[in-house]
Amino acid sequence: MKTVNKILMLITFTVFFVACADDTRLDYAVEKPENIAIAEYLNNYDVLKAYVNRTENPKFKLGAGASLSEYVSKGLVYQLLNSNFDEITMGYEMKHGAVVQNDGTLKLDNVQTLIKTAREAGTTVYGHTLVWHANQNANYLKGLIAPKVIPGSTEPAWEVIAKQDFETGDASNYEYNNNAVVSFTAAGTGAAGKGRAIKITNAEVRTNEWDCQFFVKFAPAMKAGEKYILRMDVRSDDPATFATQAHVVPYQYKHWDFFGSISSTSAWSEFVKEITVSADVATTGTIAFNLGKTATSYYFDNIRLEKFNEKGGNVPVDAGYAMVLTNPQTQNPWEAQVGTNFDALKNGKKYNLTFWGKADASATLTADLQTPSGSYPSNSLGSFTLGTKWSEIKLSTTVTAADRTRFLFNFGQYVGTVYIDNVVLVEDGTTNNLIGNGDFEIGAVSGWNGAWNGIAKIAISADGKGFGGMGSGDIIIPKTDEEKRQLIDGALENWISGMLGATKDYVKAWDVVNEPMSDWPDPTKLKTGIGKTDMAADEFYWQDYLGKDYAVRAIQLARQYGNPDDLLFINDYGLEGADQRKCLGLIDYVKYVESKGVKVDGIGTQMHVTLGTTSLDAIIAMFKNLAATGKMIKISELDMGIRPEGTAANLKTEQVTLEQSKAMAKFYQDIIKAYFDNVPAAQRYGITQWATTDSPAGSSWRAGEPIGLWTSGYNRKHTYGGFANGLAGKVLFTPSN
Repeated sequence: MKTVNKILMLITFTVFFVACADDTRLDYAVEKPENIAIAEYLNNYDVLKAYVNRTENPKFKLGAGASLSEYVSKGLVYQLLNSNFDEITMGYEMKHGAVVQNDGTLKLDNVQTLIKTAREAGTTVYGHTLVWHANQNANYLKGLIAPKVIPGSTEPAWEVIAKQDFETGDASNYEYNNNAVVSFTAAGTGAAGKGRAIKITNAEVRTNEWDCQFFVKFAPAMKAGEKYILRMDVRSDDPATFATQAHVVPYQYKHWDFFGSISSTSAWSEFVKEITVSADVATTGTIAFNLGKTATSYYFDNIRLEKFNEKGGNVPVDAGYAMVLTNPQTQNPWEAQVGTNFDALKNGKKYNLTFWGKADASATLTADLQTPSGSYPSNSLGSFTLGTKWSEIKLSTTVTAADRTRFLFNFGQYVGTVYIDNVVLVEDGTTNNLIGNGDFEIGAVSGWNGAWNGIAKIAISADGKGFGGMGSGDIIIPKTDEEKRQLIDGALENWISGMLGATKDYVKAWDVVNEPMSDWPDPTKLKTGIGKTDMAADEFYWQDYLGKDYAVRAIQLARQYGNPDDLLFINDYGLEGADQRKCLGLIDYVKYVESKGVKVDGIGTQMHVTLGTTSLDAIIAMFKNLAATGKMIKISELDMGIRPEGTAANLKTEQVTLEQSKAMAKFYQDIIKAYFDNVPAAQRYGITQWATTDSPAGSSWRAGEPIGLWTSGYNRKHTYGGFANGLAGKVLFTPSN
């Protein structure tokens, strides 16, 4: 590569002298131009890898970030990389997003071409990276865990998005601010003399109408173009008119007008307003009623928010799982039973049962709340009849003892098959379901058992045979957390097994897990995509589905499908932070991973540093902390920008002065010296310079910044000399000027 640089510089010199050629002899001395002086000084250097002391560092890898297409074309970049470096790391082409296709298959032709090209050149390839949150085929991964969608019927319908009649203590979909004094009317004084209503008192006229607010929440958030109807009964002690506002969530204001103004008097009246969602109120999830301008008590009842669904429909849909009860012959009802247990019910309390069921022929069954001992006393919930299509059953009873701990279906009198789904048992006035696994969506009848005299049977249906709801549009069945975990684990194994199967003959070291640690607010915790609203198209957080042990699983798979002696790294950026919290957090996570029985061979520190904001003292502290782990330590993605003191942005390449270039060279030298001074020889995996040349203005990485050791025209820079000096452990050459 020294020859390559000489050729480039000779071209530069020739152009200069041809441009200045003149037949007239000059009688005075001309100072040598600065660019030529710099070129001559830098040309004294050998290729970079010549300065690695191989006696002290026999396994040390001097690496560079690379583009697969540029490398395999075997042009100038290929020559530069092979001449100056031992190893190359692909910036993108060995990542999930580049290899995994939308159907989950792996396209590895380019990777195999890279391996062949590098092998012929004698340059090793470092694997980067197996598990990251960016550069993933997120569309494929999210598609695996997307809800099952069952098309609804084609008739348009209005579906209830939110409702509240205030008959129970469930306040999950409404709230109010401090100036609203809330109570409830007596039973029988709600709208139309039925039930109860909520009473909201505004004690005085407020400065702003929104100083007294009542909020009704709903989901999902509205989208532009959708149609909604708000229906409710309302009255007030004194005549009043009040406005509605759109809020994203309570107190997060969106727009001043939502469903218009509402007028109320002392008599109950029904308010009905239809809207088409405008851009002004899109993303709204809350209706705010502004009650502050009239000092009175307001009463609300039977609030319904309905959304127009063009697909509509009102037909029961099969989806998910159901419990299947089969009885081949007539017997006593209690000789074919299925039940589930719970904590003791309350004596004297009313309990409400709802479920969906159907049978292969008309069936009449019974249900009980039982004491599972002695003479098995019970409170009957009554009998019910099922047809051949899904129907909802509602039953109630009052418990007469404090030891009722079992719920039972009795089906011995019916010959045939019964399907049961969505079983809910609640104490009257509450919403807490006492029955676990009442929807059977774990794909099992766990928690249910019975006595069937060896004749009747209990089983789980095939997927898609349960009750999926009433078809008001598409039926959406989310996957359970366990289903998601299994699917993502399978995708991870498919990816790692395929990639390592194609590369393990030549690739012996990997960033298995890249950038696991959070940036804010706590860099000692793992990153997460939960709650993130600005997710990039290629962003996917494996840890959100596989949990904290996602790195354990990834390393297990890398050991299984790779080579037994592969070096497996966990890599992150920002470890050189002044407070060292992220560095120490990563070290603790590595300890946690190893506590689960897998080995982490090394830790990679990326070191995308900036002269002017990155502290050398913090870098030294980082190397000491990392070295103390006993792991192999790799500078995995070193590059450098510059930001002068007191400025808000990094300089662009054309803004950097000669003195600043020399300062950057010195910082490179200091960083590399700190690595060799603080990381024992046996732990030095090596150093990878991430950007060999300065970044183009349109680049997605540090655009337009002077981050290379070569210019964009492949001429050596001062930073080349500083980097070489760091490897050599001394200043080798100095500029003549």
